[in-house]
Amino acid sequence: MNIPFRFGSEVYTWFMSGNGTTYQGKLGHMIEVISKAGFTGIQPIFTWMGDLVDPVLLKAKLDEQGVQLAAVALALDWNGSSENDEERIIANNAIDLLTHFPGAILNTVQIPSGRHDLQNRQRNLVNIVNSVSQRAVEKGVECSYHPNSPHSSIIRTEEDYKVVLEKLDTKVTGWTPDVGHIINGDMDPLTKMKEYQHLINHVHYKDWDGNPEFILMGKGKVDLLSITQWLKDINYSGWIICEDEGSEALENPDFVTLHDGQWIINDLIPKLK
Repeated sequence: MNIPFRFGSEVYTWFMSGNGTTYQGKLGHMIEVISKAGFTGIQPIFTWMGDLVDPVLLKAKLDEQGVQLAAVALALDWNGSSENDEERIIANNAIDLLTHFPGAILNTVQIPSGRHDLQNRQRNLVNIVNSVSQRAVEKGVECSYHPNSPHSSIIRTEEDYKVVLEKLDTKVTGWTPDVGHIINGDMDPLTKMKEYQHLINHVHYKDWDGNPEFILMGKGKVDLLSITQWLKDINYSGWIICEDEGSEALENPDFVTLHDGQWIINDLIPKLK
């Protein structure tokens, strides 16, 4: 079957199990399951990579399983007016790792911590993301910013998106539309993607039913077929990363990942025109 995109999987599906403890240090296992599911890429969380944060060990495991490093999620608090010393060190280490994997993206995301002092914190976040991206680009690493949608996130509504996306430094930072987070913020994913198409350089898929939020891919209300068809029509050439946050991931993230791979191959791709 001709698959017109590079599909990968995010490791947050495993992070959900045991609040990040159950699969701590088991990135090798995740790579194996992702490969078995039919995905060709992985996006690990930088601070949760265990021994495979070593680029030599990581490359060996990826090569063994025929999987590419699509991106690395850099998830930090970023609650100050600028990066603190620890955040800067972690970001620089993530950038250094990515220099060993040409084409892999630095995917920046803020860990939600409340919507207080919203305007100042949004302005600070944009400045931090642009600063991190500038340092990354200087080392040849492409960057993309990923908003999220918990009620404690400062970038979850349509107004939030307008404020932040329009202030990203487009010379160094793209945008990762996460279709599940977009709909969870009361927006239509495809409409928002068309509005900011010029920023898109990385994409995240998850499904949503609003009860209360996310559901196993293909079981919810996100029109993933129309979104995928549009990406095909505009000749999108980046990664589509599945970050399934369905409740099944709490108990069996392997099952969720295998399900998503098969759903893409058997249900999604054959319906594209």
